[in-house]
Amino acid sequence: MPFVNGKEMLEHAYRNGYGVGAFSAHNAETIQAILEAAEEEQSPIMIQVGQKVIQNIGLEPMKVLIDSLAKNYTIPIAIHLDHSRQFEQTMEAVQCGFQSVMFDGSALSFEENTAITRKVVETSRALNIGSEGEIGKIGGTEDDITVDEKDALITTVEEAVAFILATDVDYLAVSIGTAHGIYKETPKLRFERLEEISNAVKRPIVLHGGSDVPDEQVQKAISLGVSKINVDTELRQAFTQGVQEAFQQDMNNIVVADTLGAGRAVMKKKVKEKIRVFGSANKAEKLLNDKKVVTL
Repeated sequence: MPFVNGKEMLEHAYRNGYGVGAFSAHNAETIQAILEAAEEEQSPIMIQVGQKVIQNIGLEPMKVLIDSLAKNYTIPIAIHLDHSRQFEQTMEAVQCGFQSVMFDGSALSFEENTAITRKVVETSRALNIGSEGEIGKIGGTEDDITVDEKDALITTVEEAVAFILATDVDYLAVSIGTAHGIYKETPKLRFERLEEISNAVKRPIVLHGGSDVPDEQVQKAISLGVSKINVDTELRQAFTQGVQEAFQQDMNNIVVADTLGAGRAVMKKKVKEKIRVFGSANKAEKLLNDKKVVTL
């Protein structure tokens, strides 16, 4: 069960030109789908615990569940707290032993955002945990947090540099034209801005709203410094599709292991597809053999 500091995982991806999939989990079957796919592809992964699942199951119970299900796997894993809007919740994740945490202060003033993010960074770094911050707003809805498209602001280079100088966060989420959810029209990522930000901050960049972005755009973003790609909506779609198909095949089958297992199988295929797009397949051994990486 090689859990890895999120900072070391993403810096390895950054140095070696691939992306790590940060896949959101919602229950036991979705955790299994992510783990099985990653093991078969021999890919490092982040398993994200978001706000919706925290509301439904709880932060600590979800962490315990992932720990338990991950016991027999060999691939590098980092459990990540996604879009925490509360310093207290972020510290709870730190205390629970997450390998990576995100404080999302993008709705706050620059001063408030950087002040709280800096506290998160200092605490996380002392305990060998990776930290993520966000500057700029990413449109759409995720876990009941909605940002109107008109309010989704493209991050400027100046904002990104100022944020890094104020916080020294390990990896940075920026707004470059993605949105949470499924797109009404094909997104066009702002590659020139991404390249400028990446060159200026010289650390892994996080792409939120990674579902439904064309593969070639994701791969170009990775070539320009994106090292973490968040995927949630497409996974939930795949899982739900599998469950629906199981019911369509036999409406009388009420064996939960069968219906949820069908969802898991479809979602697992989607995770494997994303891993191949991100270029992280067969990178597990390389990451673990890197002398700079220490398993927890």
